[in-house]
Amino acid sequence: MADVTREQVLERLKTVTGPDFESDIVTLGLVSDIFIADGKAFFSITVPAERAQELEPLRAAAERVVKEIPGIQGALVTLTAEKKGGRTSDDAPPPRPSPRPASQPIPQRPAPAGAVPPPRVPRPQTPSKPGVPGVGAIIAVASGKGGVGKSTTAVNLALGLKANGLKVGILDADIYGPSMPRLLGIHGRPETVSGRILRPMENYGLKVMSIGFLVEEETPMIWRGPMVMSALTQMLREVEWGELDVLVVDMPPGTGDAQLTMAQQVPLAGAVIVSTPQDLALIDARKGLNMFRKVDVPVLGIVENMSYFIAPDTGTRYDIFGHGGARKEAERLGVPFLGEVPLHMQIREMSDAGTPVTVSEPDGVHAKVYRDIAAKTWEGVETARATQTRSAPAIVFE
Repeated sequence: MADVTREQVLERLKTVTGPDFESDIVTLGLVSDIFIADGKAFFSITVPAERAQELEPLRAAAERVVKEIPGIQGALVTLTAEKKGGRTSDDAPPPRPSPRPASQPIPQRPAPAGAVPPPRVPRPQTPSKPGVPGVGAIIAVASGKGGVGKSTTAVNLALGLKANGLKVGILDADIYGPSMPRLLGIHGRPETVSGRILRPMENYGLKVMSIGFLVEEETPMIWRGPMVMSALTQMLREVEWGELDVLVVDMPPGTGDAQLTMAQQVPLAGAVIVSTPQDLALIDARKGLNMFRKVDVPVLGIVENMSYFIAPDTGTRYDIFGHGGARKEAERLGVPFLGEVPLHMQIREMSDAGTPVTVSEPDGVHAKVYRDIAAKTWEGVETARATQTRSAPAIVFE
C-alpha cells in the first residue's frame, strides 16, 4: 500500500467545520503543517484560546476522519492558539483601550479635609498555573547549548531521585532529538487509555514519555513552534502519570519554544542547568539560567558535566575542558553548585547501552555522584516550596 500523503489528509480535513465557521478548517487556514511518519499523522488546529474547550469536538472530528484514511494507524491532533486563524461568522474584534504609558502615574484627586481614607485594596494576584494531576513537583533539566551531556545528566538525576526513595517520572521534551528510548533501553509504543490518554512506558522504576516512542529513531521531526508546543502539552497533560513525587523534564538545548511552553503552562518547581567547564558553554548556560529567572522559575543549581578525566592506566587527572568554571559561575550568580560529573568512558558506554550507570553499578563512585546531585536538587525543591508557602506581605494601593 502506498504511503499516505499530506494532500490526502488535507482532502479529508476539508469535511470538518466548526459550529459557526464560514468554511472548513483547511480553507480557513487553521491546519498547521502536517507531518506523517510510521502511519501516524501529526498536526494542530488553530482556534481562539477562549474557545478551546468549546471546540474540542472539532479536534475529535478531525482526528476521526484522518484515522479513517487507509494506511493511517493513528493521529495526534491538538488545538493551538499560537497564531490567529480564520474568521468565524460571529467574530468581531473587541475594542482596544488606549494604553497608558508605563511611566505615567494614575491621577488621583486630593481627599477633602477630614474625609475618611478609602480602604486599601490588595493588588490582584496572577492566577496560578495548573499542575499535572498526581505529580508533586516538576523539575526542568536544561542547558544553553547541545553536546554538554544534558540528557545523560537528566536520566541519572531521575534515577538518583528514585534511589533516594522518591516516585519519579521523566518526560523527554527534546522533540527534535529524543534520547530517552535509547538511554533507558525502552522499545515499543505506548498504549492508550480510553482512546486518547497515553500510558507511559516504564523501566528501572521510572515512568517515561518521549516523542521517540511514537516515531522511528531516524525520522526527522520537521516541526515549527506551534507543533512543538502542542506535542509537549499533550505528552505532559494527556499521559496517565499516576502518583509521582517528581517529574524530571529533559529540555532541548537553548532558550526557545519548549522552554517557554514549560515555564508558562506548568508550575515548575525549579530548573537544573547543565554545563561543561569551558567558557563558551558557561556563556550559554548563563543565558538559560537568566531565561528561567525572567519567567520566575527557581534555579535549583548548576551541574558541571565532563568536569575532569582520570586516566585509567596511570590515575593521572586531566582537566580537558578546564575545571571549576561552573562552580565559580554558580558562586557569581548566587545559585547552588550541585556537583561535578567526571568525563568517564563507563558513563558514556552504559548510557549508550540503555543501562545508565546509576542502575548498572548502583554502588559505584559515579552513581554516588548522581545520587548526591539528586539529594541537593530535591533539597532545593523543598526549600523553594517552603519559601513560596510563607505568607508574603500584601501589596496595596493607598
